[in-house]
Amino acid sequence: MPPPNEYFNVPLRRVAIGHRDEFQQPGAVKAALAEFLSTLIFVFAGSGSGIAYNKLTHDGPSSAPGLISAAIAHGFALFVAVSVAANISGGHVNPAVTFGLFVGGNISLVRGILYIIAQLLGSTAACALLLFTTGGLEAPGFSVSGVSVWSGLVFEIVMTFGLVYTVYATAVDPNKGEVGILAPIAIGFIVGANILAGGPFTGASMNPAVSFGPALVGWSWAHQWVYWAGPLIGAGLAGIVYEVFFISHTHDPVPADF
Repeated sequence: MPPPNEYFNVPLRRVAIGHRDEFQQPGAVKAALAEFLSTLIFVFAGSGSGIAYNKLTHDGPSSAPGLISAAIAHGFALFVAVSVAANISGGHVNPAVTFGLFVGGNISLVRGILYIIAQLLGSTAACALLLFTTGGLEAPGFSVSGVSVWSGLVFEIVMTFGLVYTVYATAVDPNKGEVGILAPIAIGFIVGANILAGGPFTGASMNPAVSFGPALVGWSWAHQWVYWAGPLIGAGLAGIVYEVFFISHTHDPVPADF
């Protein structure tokens, strides 16, 4: 096994593989716990708003007011979730974000896997809690509607590209300056805006954890591959584009977080 934090050169930057001992490091465990709790907070509030809106109106998020409600709830919830974890884990709250940062050499593969496991568990826990606290109402699942599956895939790629590009520009770029203060707000805003754009067609997941939790708890896996392939492709492309064209490589990458 390579020593901790050993890097291998790739065309765009140096990618960190890491070491299996990272799973046992207190800092890594603390960061994973932060990702678990932040993802739980985000999914509980975001998916919970969908359950609440449907209970009050009986027309669900497919209506215009429901779509706006979902965009606001998810934007606000993500702003908080990113903010509360930023100083501990970087506030990824999304396997696609973690993957996009790995592609750019900003987190090791081992640490990234730990984050993704924590994010999936956080989403699943949130959906299970919603099922229990609402008396059996399931968190809204994701499926492609009104367009082809391939169009839905492209929707998820483009929306996630915009999200991860925003993460790079406001949180990762060493030259971000004072705009870094606005990173959680900008990230929440782009997610809310993308929900308004893609919500009626794919549900605008942009986050494999967000679609995985409801699918597992409700045991409904329709089009689930779209919500993994689309966000991961979009995130990887965003990481490559920003690293190649915009980031000045004047310092070594930080393998743990932003």
